[in-house]
Amino acid sequence: MVYAFGGGAAEGTKDMKAVLGGKGANLAEMTNLGVPVPPGFTIACAACVEYLRGGAPPSGLRDEVARALARLEETAGRRFGDPTDPLLVSVRSGAAVSMPGMMETILNLGLNDRTVQGLARHSGNARFAFDSYRRFLQMYGDVVLGVPVARFEQLLGAKRLTEGVATDAELSEGALRTLSEEYKALVRNATGREFPMDPREQLWGAIEAVWRSWTLKKAVDYRRVNGIPDTLGTGVNVVAMVFGNMGDDSGTGVAFTRDPSTGERRFYGEFLVNAQGEDVVAGIRTPLRIEEMAERLPGAYAELLETQQRLEAHFREMQDIEFTVERGRLYLLQTRTGKRAAAAAVRIADEMVREGLIDRAEAVRRVVPAQVDQLLHPVIDSAVRATPIAGGLPASPGAASGRAVFDPDTAEKRAAGGEAVILVREETTPEDFHGMVAARAILTSRGGMTSHAAVVARGMGKCAVVGAKEVHVDHERRRFSAGGATVAEGDWITLDGASGQVYAGDLPTVPSEIVRVVGGQLMADRAPTYRAFSRVLGWADEVRSLKVRANADTPRDARMARAFGAEGIGLCRTEHMFFEGDRITAMREMIVAREEGGRRRALAKLLPMQRADFEGIFEAMRGFPVTIRLLDPPLHEFLPHGGEESKLLARTLGMGRDELHRIVDDLREANPMLGHRGCRLGITYPEITEMQSRAIFEAAVRSSRRGHDVRPEIMIPLVATVKEFEHQAAIIRKVADDVMGAMGEPVPYLVGTMIELPRAALTADEIARSAEFFSFGTNDLTQTVLGLSRDDAGRFLGAYIEKGIFEEDPFQVLDQDGVGKIVRRAIFDGRSTRADLKVGVCGEHGGEPKSVRFFHRSGVDYVSCSPFRVPVARLAAAHAALDDGEPGALSVRREG
Repeated sequence: MVYAFGGGAAEGTKDMKAVLGGKGANLAEMTNLGVPVPPGFTIACAACVEYLRGGAPPSGLRDEVARALARLEETAGRRFGDPTDPLLVSVRSGAAVSMPGMMETILNLGLNDRTVQGLARHSGNARFAFDSYRRFLQMYGDVVLGVPVARFEQLLGAKRLTEGVATDAELSEGALRTLSEEYKALVRNATGREFPMDPREQLWGAIEAVWRSWTLKKAVDYRRVNGIPDTLGTGVNVVAMVFGNMGDDSGTGVAFTRDPSTGERRFYGEFLVNAQGEDVVAGIRTPLRIEEMAERLPGAYAELLETQQRLEAHFREMQDIEFTVERGRLYLLQTRTGKRAAAAAVRIADEMVREGLIDRAEAVRRVVPAQVDQLLHPVIDSAVRATPIAGGLPASPGAASGRAVFDPDTAEKRAAGGEAVILVREETTPEDFHGMVAARAILTSRGGMTSHAAVVARGMGKCAVVGAKEVHVDHERRRFSAGGATVAEGDWITLDGASGQVYAGDLPTVPSEIVRVVGGQLMADRAPTYRAFSRVLGWADEVRSLKVRANADTPRDARMARAFGAEGIGLCRTEHMFFEGDRITAMREMIVAREEGGRRRALAKLLPMQRADFEGIFEAMRGFPVTIRLLDPPLHEFLPHGGEESKLLARTLGMGRDELHRIVDDLREANPMLGHRGCRLGITYPEITEMQSRAIFEAAVRSSRRGHDVRPEIMIPLVATVKEFEHQAAIIRKVADDVMGAMGEPVPYLVGTMIELPRAALTADEIARSAEFFSFGTNDLTQTVLGLSRDDAGRFLGAYIEKGIFEEDPFQVLDQDGVGKIVRRAIFDGRSTRADLKVGVCGEHGGEPKSVRFFHRSGVDYVSCSPFRVPVARLAAAHAALDDGEPGALSVRREG
């Protein structure tokens, strides 16, 4: 369980990260390369796992560590605990997957009241010795003994005041001696016992503290956010100390082989003279630019430049390096794959291909889908410092500022007047759609990550923060309160959709370069990030087999989807076409009509409007399929629920308000999600299905006459039985025959269904005899399989995830064991009766990387997501193909 390194030989390699952790594996690899590394040893990650399971170090480990320590003493030429020339060590964590800053480190271990005197005599620098001692007392007291670091900092701050100095580096030897005694007294008073003076007791206290740090909340949260398994454990690296705080010929720093913000190929970093590593990381002193090291420590800098180039070439990856210079001599303490901003990730991947360091497949692997998402949304300028007034769920990335408004009509009116507005609601409904279109962002106090507000905002690429419980909306007074602040209508607020934070005021944002190129505001030749992004996504397209479509409801959305690389539309929600201008009035006229004739007259007004929209979508998607879902939401969502709007509608339609209220009340449902919606509307009012089908086919023929390759796919929603499907399909096919016969031009089309109910999935073999394609609506399928309302579950899902009942929010990441099993069975059964059955996914999971991997392996033909998620899905599909090692093997997966 213990592996040595340093002194010119190592017992590990870079390929042993699962055993040694990333830090230990890379220390061993650097040793093998001849890079100057202090000697030491690594305790394997498995020891951490066993310790956390049983509460004690594994049997035999103490003996192994003792033997490794003896070898280290021999290599270093010093003895641990020697009062004349002591060997001091650092004890540092290092998991298989990098978790920067999440676990603990202790430096200068081995110091006590006797060895500090030996260090002072041997170094000839008593100030350095006692500076190292006070650092060790503080780190050990905090990490191992549990004395809050703030109490040490209070004593340190007081010492600076009494000494009349600004920085720790200016404290005298005498002040540091006194401070060391004060630190020991603090430990005695806080813990009831003396600070341990036995170096071996110190060592095991530190080892166990590093193991325990695997369970710190910040480490657990980091693993959950980044999908790192809790079962890995951390390695422990015990390394001979080298000192950057021995004077002006010494120093320490952190550097990257490329700029981690931009990806530019230049050595980038910071360092401090006469300092230890935590001084750079903690920001205790203002560091110097790495270029200044060439003047301060020229020999070490020249060696560092050569070493960083060698490390990048060897690892074929941008490296994050920690180094120390001790009296002019360079030591590397760590190298690891450097964390980088999204723009840097695509640029580095692109340039390393052109430099011959990696191939295209590796470049695709190097870019994480979440990084692509970040590139598509504006962000708050990093130079701004502001305190949030509330926080919610980061439903749709990006950042936006605007004046708070509290109803959709005001949003539309003020936006039309040129104002930037943010729509603030307790929650949104389809009736708010026009206001959501007009607003720059949406803030709700209720709802989850797949609530109406979240789904629509993501579909439009708008920033949204939902479920902000601290936000108390007062619609009557047109204001909200949060964090001790009151925001009235017209006041500026700023939302950060990446973090879920809400700020008062107008904070500046930085626009996305990629979106500006796609939207035509910036030329590609002036956008290096876009060019790298485009090349990497192009390489992803070469290896993936899963097609990627977009959810788009308007010609504008369709054009944006194509610009982002969508290969068709997987979900066109026709109800969104009814909420603008005169359309909503005609729709309401149809709903309140007393008989079929009245409904048909109103639908006749809607027909040309829908037909024009479909023509625009077909033109934008020429050559690619367009899946159009027939009317889905319950009718009451199109009607006003009181107030001035109800009065106006009654006057417009020539009916009494009481009669209108009666109709609205009659349409209201206890559980509308499972009520009179989807195909049930088409069966009750077949004239709705007829009008929508006519609009589709007339638009298709008109577009075809203009030379466009048109491929409509009509989708019947909320089918539970094959008879429901057959009823609606018969209407669609009859209208198709009538339109194409009258217009004298055939257009190929498909009729299929949306699988969003368990019964439909379980009878997929029957439905597939009539349906030509399936599209899984995983939002509603998740609700109906789990029996959870996506809007209400947000109130307790956090507790479920925290307690481990759900690993992840099932409305964000597909529940593969439950919903996924039903999806797989439906695909298998459907293709058992129709071998060429086309299968897609059009729920929110279609743009989520883990879910995309599942769909790839389940034999799905395509996923569909919002236009702004299309690049994410393209990259995720490529990752899935590369993980399988068989890009394009869709037919093989289908057989399974």
